Amino acid sequence: MTGRIEDALDDDGLIRLQKLLAQSGVASRRKCEELMLDGRVEVDGEVVTRLGTKVDPRTAVIRVDGERLPPVSAHVYLVLNKPRGVVSTMSDPEGRRTLTDLVADRPERLFHVGRLDTDTSGLILLTNDGEFAHRMAHPSYEVDKTYVAEVEGAVSKETLARLRKGVTLEDGPVAVSRVGVVSHGQGGAKGRTIVELVIHEGRNRIVRRLLDHVGHPVKRLTRTAFGPVRLGNLKTGALRELTSAELGGLLDAAGL
Repeated sequence: MTGRIEDALDDDGLIRLQKLLAQSGVASRRKCEELMLDGRVEVDGEVVTRLGTKVDPRTAVIRVDGERLPPVSAHVYLVLNKPRGVVSTMSDPEGRRTLTDLVADRPERLFHVGRLDTDTSGLILLTNDGEFAHRMAHPSYEVDKTYVAEVEGAVSKETLARLRKGVTLEDGPVAVSRVGVVSHGQGGAKGRTIVELVIHEGRNRIVRRLLDHVGHPVKRLTRTAFGPVRLGNLKTGALRELTSAELGGLLDAAGL
């Protein structure tokens, strides 16, 4: 809980809604009051227009213009741009470089949300919220994951259509939400194609196995998005906190 919000709680652990919105960075106090009066603020599914309404910042589900405002929490939610060659675990008995080596200066005990293959780079989430990590990695919540892959060969329209219809691998079917060609012959490599695809799956090496199954082995693979969280220009090996909008979207997806 941030110091400013903690100091504003009354004896029952509640805070005036407009003060919480302002201290959470939504807008100035006056503007937050206007948002409430205009019916643009919801608490636990109900529009709240009465100024002075108090809420519990740790448990209330608050939305402004439909966008979730994450609850006040001591938990941290981070996004890391994992380099190739780093093992997606917090420790490794073989002594290989792990995620822990990239977050050694963090005081929290962090969990990784799912995994990326050692040879795959890109976006991975880290948190000290165990329930959040469990739900985000569970296939039943179907969070979109976006990948960019450099593959061998020229990917035809017929292959793209085949992927969109879904492919069955040895361990079951794989549904592809979206797939398209980004470019052909990247970097002068005429025998290669850059494709972007979106899937819900988190099975082991699923993207590599999927593309290999349709005749296009992966040469390089990067995860660029996880739900509303995008890698953007985050440098390789760098870490940042999720924005309020990103975290709110993931909490909604996880039913938290």
